[in-house]
Amino acid sequence: MHAPDRLQRASPASAGRRGATLGCMKERMETLEEKIARVVKEDVAVVPYDPRWPEMFEQERLHLLSCLPDDLIKRIEHFGSTAVPGLSAKPIVDILIEVASLDGTRQRIVPILEAQGYEYFWRPSWGDDTPPFYAWFIKRDKNGNRTHHIHMIESHFEHWDRLLFRDYLIEHPDVASEYGDLKVRLSGTHHNDRIAYTQAKSNFVRRVTATAKQVYEKAQPAHAPDALPRAGGA
Repeated sequence: MHAPDRLQRASPASAGRRGATLGCMKERMETLEEKIARVVKEDVAVVPYDPRWPEMFEQERLHLLSCLPDDLIKRIEHFGSTAVPGLSAKPIVDILIEVASLDGTRQRIVPILEAQGYEYFWRPSWGDDTPPFYAWFIKRDKNGNRTHHIHMIESHFEHWDRLLFRDYLIEHPDVASEYGDLKVRLSGTHHNDRIAYTQAKSNFVRRVTATAKQVYEKAQPAHAPDALPRAGGA
């Protein structure tokens, strides 16, 4: 619900491939342009809330902590629609990770995850090339379906506001229901265009995030980004 509307540069093509494209990609390396075109045109499917999503987050959190350098990984948070109980969502668990250094992430974390089949993109925060850039990964199941999106950012990035959006939806089920209805409608309109789907719901996300910031800054200082749980406490 919060993903930027474009993908940008990536490292060499990772081992992970959409199941349907494995055969045709086998004899040559996928170009960056082909990789982006494939990813953004994948189906947008919004499904009813699945109570397994929190456990999928927890399993992935533990996996990442077990294989990534602990001096780089800070807080790990479940965000996006799958983090809101009862909310319809794309069946992909979004994970927001604070890293000590994005340069270190590119040098030391990207090779580890690519070797495990994650797809990696060096992604702008907004538009085609609006900085700051951050590390974004897609994890897929054995059938090539997306299961997780992993967003790695530093502590000062505005992406932490998305946790305020998450918390506000959890605490205001009527707003969450409105958002769920909007996503179902938009997924039907933009079922094979993830960029258009994200752009179409951006006004709702910005409006609710602004409201959440006002509410939490006045009444709940614990929602400030620097007071959020660190890795292991999400």
